[in-house]
Amino acid sequence: MMKQQTSDRPAKVGDLIKEWRARRRLSQLDLALEAGVSQRHLSFVESGRSAPSRDMVETLSEHLGLPLRERNVLLLSAGFAPAFAERKLTDPSMSAARAAVELVLKSHEPNPALAIDRYWNLVTANAAVAPLLGLVSDKSLLEGAVNVLRISLHPGGLAPYIANLARWKSHVLWRLNEQINVTCDPRLIDLERELAAYPAPPALKGKPWDEADAIALPFELNLGGQALSFITTTTVFGTPADVTLSELAVEAFFPADAETSAAMQAMAKARQN
Repeated sequence: MMKQQTSDRPAKVGDLIKEWRARRRLSQLDLALEAGVSQRHLSFVESGRSAPSRDMVETLSEHLGLPLRERNVLLLSAGFAPAFAERKLTDPSMSAARAAVELVLKSHEPNPALAIDRYWNLVTANAAVAPLLGLVSDKSLLEGAVNVLRISLHPGGLAPYIANLARWKSHVLWRLNEQINVTCDPRLIDLERELAAYPAPPALKGKPWDEADAIALPFELNLGGQALSFITTTTVFGTPADVTLSELAVEAFFPADAETSAAMQAMAKARQN
């Protein structure tokens, strides 16, 4: 786990590089070869005996696979200005990106789709998401920053309506852990611990979920007495140069069967009447 730095003791660039290298399971020689520098120089940088140039920090960040936010942190720790801006999605300069997200969400109707940030907080959603949020009994979950993972697994959220809750919870925690491995973000670590503590039935033994006719783990939901089944996809911007945009993702739900598809279309017609 990456060490959390306090504001009165800023992280040293060498310490951060060493920690990220260990997190990526790379030796000094491995990273040096990939980045095109000598192992001796990298050793000096990590120990603080040598100060890296801006180009070297950016090169190491690239080969360590750091997200844009973490690259900025590494640059700041080396005494350089951040390379990537962080603007709100409502910023005028983000109008093209905002329009692209809204187009994707709208085009996905009558099926649910939503945009989330790095911490799985809801940014915006299409009209098909509202009926799902209507199932939430603990309305405090819908106040402030609405976290979609918390809503899905909380007993006062969608958890009572998810038919395959045990498998879905395992999938959510696995996916969150993968994100933590990339970012080492303490807020995500705290979220993972919170979600892991929520009750769920034990995972079924014997017959695995990935049967011969399955193509992906479905999200199975009981809505208004009807069993719905979805498969999900994640869409991200391919070449982001802004921190906010790099952390934005669109989660889209596709009907996994004809019955779910028909139900979504019927719900859409009902909203129009």
